[in-house]
Amino acid sequence: MSTANEQKLMQVLLAPIISEKSTLVGEKHNQYVFRVLDRATKPEIKAAVELMFSKKDSQIEVTGVSVVNVHGKHKRFGRQMGRRVNWKKAYVTLKAGQDINFQATE
Repeated sequence: MSTANEQKLMQVLLAPIISEKSTLVGEKHNQYVFRVLDRATKPEIKAAVELMFSKKDSQIEVTGVSVVNVHGKHKRFGRQMGRRVNWKKAYVTLKAGQDINFQATE
């Protein structure tokens, strides 16, 4: 994989979503939820997760990616009506028996 492609993939995942719903989904279906770039595709998300969370001794294998476009809520700001930004959420399914550790090691 080229360095330019790796740098692009490193920017696809913006943040993990840690909530009660995402924790229940993770325990039940071995899935993790991430906030991703609006223009990210499923193959890019899969490659980014495998690149970022694989270690020298263990490789992470993604079996599926589901994407949800979340529409921003309409909100009132004083007398003005406004809207929050739309964003994209990805549900990443891992191979059975694998997990992602978000704790910083080393």
